Amino acid sequence: MLLAVDIGNTTLSLGILDGERILGVWHVYTAQTQTQLVADLSKVLVQIKRKHDPVSAVIICSVVPRALRIVKLFFQRKLTVRIFVVGQDIKVPIKNNYRYPRQVGQDRLVGAYAAKILYGVPLIVVDFGTAITFDVVSRKGEYLGGIIVPGIRLTAESLFKKTALLPKVEIARPKELIGRDTKNSILSGIFYGYGSLCDGLVRLINQELKLRPKVIATGGYVEIMQQFSRKIQKVDEGLIFRGLYLIYRNVEKG
Repeated sequence: MLLAVDIGNTTLSLGILDGERILGVWHVYTAQTQTQLVADLSKVLVQIKRKHDPVSAVIICSVVPRALRIVKLFFQRKLTVRIFVVGQDIKVPIKNNYRYPRQVGQDRLVGAYAAKILYGVPLIVVDFGTAITFDVVSRKGEYLGGIIVPGIRLTAESLFKKTALLPKVEIARPKELIGRDTKNSILSGIFYGYGSLCDGLVRLINQELKLRPKVIATGGYVEIMQQFSRKIQKVDEGLIFRGLYLIYRNVEKG
């Protein structure tokens, strides 16, 4: 069994895989003290050991250096298996055409590579995470670059923190387009607004590249967002985990 770990700015996600099949997923908060994070990881590891066959390897993708150090050390102490960190121990096998290649988050490259292998090219991967990213893969299978905008939760929290009268809202599907109370006005603006943004940016990318790429969506809010975007063609919540498996498989073959 492969343990795949995706460390994001808000959520640290762990998936146990048998081949490309995801057998279980767990989430903990990234922004915790080291003691709290280790305690949460310990609880997850107990569940994994109880429910699944022994872990044969760990592969980690991270955009949070501090959390990566904690997580890597935790698994080094708890498991006697090989631990791979994407971007350090192994490279995502996709040609990176970013002007400054090191600036691309490893999670973006993993998602682009996974979508390329699983769904074909050309394509756009839309990841509804802490930041919403649009990553473009060409007909040649090369990573071209992308677009970054503030994510759904960031937007909601910014409205609450930076205004005097707007409330903090729980993220949920809006009841109506024209909100009849402040909460639903905010939710409508977020989801209908981001749905329109998603469709508009996909259209602009199509015009720029003169192609019609597949649009693959992933991330924490993708189930809700697919209801507000007409351009999303495929939802794959486990895209990063499957990408980590595919990268690990390349290492094993090599």
